[in-house]
Amino acid sequence: MIRSLPRSKTYDWSFNAFIILYFVFLFAPLVVTCVLAFNNSDFPSLPWQGFSLDWFVADGPDRVGLFHDAQNLRSIVTSFETAFFVSILSVVVGTCASFLFEKEEFRFKGLLYMLMLAPLVIPGVILGISQLLAANTAGTFFDETFGVDIPFFRPSFWLVVLGQFSFITTFVTLVVSARLRKFDPSLEEAALNLGATHFGVIRHVTLKFLRPAIVGAGAVAFLMSFENFNTTLFLVGSEPTLPINLYLQVRDGSTPVINAVSLMLIVGTSLLALINFYFTRKTD
Repeated sequence: MIRSLPRSKTYDWSFNAFIILYFVFLFAPLVVTCVLAFNNSDFPSLPWQGFSLDWFVADGPDRVGLFHDAQNLRSIVTSFETAFFVSILSVVVGTCASFLFEKEEFRFKGLLYMLMLAPLVIPGVILGISQLLAANTAGTFFDETFGVDIPFFRPSFWLVVLGQFSFITTFVTLVVSARLRKFDPSLEEAALNLGATHFGVIRHVTLKFLRPAIVGAGAVAFLMSFENFNTTLFLVGSEPTLPINLYLQVRDGSTPVINAVSLMLIVGTSLLALINFYFTRKTD
């Protein structure tokens, strides 16, 4: 714990072994999944039967690769659309909420802040069930009282967006708030003294300072939405997202195309993380 003290060879060996075992435990399943995407087998598991690209490019009839699998491609598009709208809504509302809690004083601020944090400690299953029951109750009320059928209250794309938005916004708020606490308010006062408008100060001073946190929070919100399963499972309609579609395939028995999908997700997520890291450092 104290770096200046001498360390024994046993400690150094144990430390290095722990680091190696930790990363092996972390990445070995991902490596196996990526390798099996090229396995010339009809089952998504070992043993190795030889190298093949069938699970990416095959067009049937015996095998259908990822790039010709309409169901998987449609679920990927649905996940991207869902993540796009959730990340946009979460960034806008989360940034406004961070301004509210960091720059304003009002009654019951502490209580409302605790309520804002509530989705972090509520299991996703409970969130999904409660949102589904609330939507069904509202839909039944409008149908029985006014004779109006509102599709929004049924399991659907927009109900999934609303359900994910309800808890992902909390993460965005915390990320942006952490950055906003480091902001020097005298910069805003100087800009106002020089004749800038309030909107101009927020746009050119405050938001520019918050840009790295906003970009990072948006990337995190996108990834959280894209891979969400627990809440989405209860709210999804006839257009399943990719995690739901993969779950259904695994439950009913799947081919190694599921490994191909996983490989594409790993590569896409890694590229998005690198792009986010690059732009975050560039704008910091």
